[in-house]
Amino acid sequence: MALRNCLHPVGFELETLKGSKYAFSPLKIRLGGTLQDKVIYQTEDHKQPCVSFVRNTTEMFSFTPGCLPLSRWDELNAFFNKSGASIIFGLNALYGRSVHPDGLSVGAWDPSNAESLIRYTVKKGYDIHGWELGNELSGSGVGTRVAADQYASDTIALDKIVQDAYKNSETKPLVLAPGGFFDEGWFREVVNKAGASLDVATHHIYNLGPGRDEHLLEKILDPSYLDGEADTFNKLQNILKTSDSSVVAWVGEAGGAYNSGRNHVTNAFAFSFWYLDQLGMSAAYDTKTYCRQTLIGGNYGLLNTTTFVPNPDYYSALLWHRLMGRNVLATSFPGTKKIRAYTHCAKQSQGITLLLINLDGNTTIHARVDFNGTMLHRRKHRHHHNHRKSSIKLPRSSKIASNTREEYHLTAKDGNLQSQTMLLNGNALIVDSSGNIPTFEPIYVNSTEAITVAPFSIVFVHIPYVLLPACS
Repeated sequence: MALRNCLHPVGFELETLKGSKYAFSPLKIRLGGTLQDKVIYQTEDHKQPCVSFVRNTTEMFSFTPGCLPLSRWDELNAFFNKSGASIIFGLNALYGRSVHPDGLSVGAWDPSNAESLIRYTVKKGYDIHGWELGNELSGSGVGTRVAADQYASDTIALDKIVQDAYKNSETKPLVLAPGGFFDEGWFREVVNKAGASLDVATHHIYNLGPGRDEHLLEKILDPSYLDGEADTFNKLQNILKTSDSSVVAWVGEAGGAYNSGRNHVTNAFAFSFWYLDQLGMSAAYDTKTYCRQTLIGGNYGLLNTTTFVPNPDYYSALLWHRLMGRNVLATSFPGTKKIRAYTHCAKQSQGITLLLINLDGNTTIHARVDFNGTMLHRRKHRHHHNHRKSSIKLPRSSKIASNTREEYHLTAKDGNLQSQTMLLNGNALIVDSSGNIPTFEPIYVNSTEAITVAPFSIVFVHIPYVLLPACS
């Protein structure tokens, strides 16, 4: 199973690397993936031999069922405890079911094996943040699928186990489901029928298609691909708003491009365009947590799989975590979808933080905030200095004080979007010989000056002198 680091789009959560133990604190990690539904847990009442997965192309997912030894579970939890991680663990939702030739898994989930693991976990005092039922079995499924009414019943069964197993505990882990791709009718039925038994509705995002696609870079720079996921966020938000439950939305897994992404694209500077736009968009639709595929693994990990040094998206995530607060402010940028704009109340400081993403390689944006009205005006500089005016709409401020703002400009080394080195204000972000991450030093700009957003660049702008009621 893979490790996915998770973040709150309005409060990112991940930690790693020397000198930054609490850089993303608290760390959330989701363990799950394709083979989780074929895992058998070696528990105190499980008497069969605990054998590993064996590759077999005639089997679903091309592997035979495999076993998670209790000794390995103990080792994992020792690691989680040492790291201070909050763990979301994916349970084997196919256990006890039979798969029909049409791909439908029938019968109720047999929770006995998972219940034994949960009770062992409670007895050992291991801290689990959430138990998630299944992986990619929603809607039409991946490999196989489970009907929505049955999934709701299985979720209720899981919640009863969790409630009983943790009845003497001060806190109860979250119950999450289904960890699959969004299907509006399917999700609506599960949310409504599971009711209070479900805490979190999780869905997966690979909206860029396969990693082998030679046009992947062009897709990342195409606003239509970025805008496409807004429909999913909007529909899920509407389902939750109209339900009688208190279920919240998480993105349980998101790698952008499936089948491990693409080398020098999903682990390069260019992918921060997609990643940061996803964080901004998901937060705008009240998504509470966003799990990136992966922390380490494939070509879409935040860390290099060989050296474990950060890929560019690690630094983008860290800046998001440090600068973007929990309150999201409505922001629009008419005129061109090549400029992506998101605004939050600032994180642990006064003011607001504006994120501007320039997907245009030929255009420099000069933006000026007019706080006497409600507009952030900008000029667009293209060939031969042709000018065009437009604006970003922001809420009216309640108090203005002349001051300086902090700007963090992210660009690719040598202007190469496929570079795995990111520049912050012109300086390469590289760990030192001891593995410490570099210090993020902003440039300080007088409030009277325009915000300059270079072609193919990303800018975080912390404006402390804008004090809004929503941020108080």
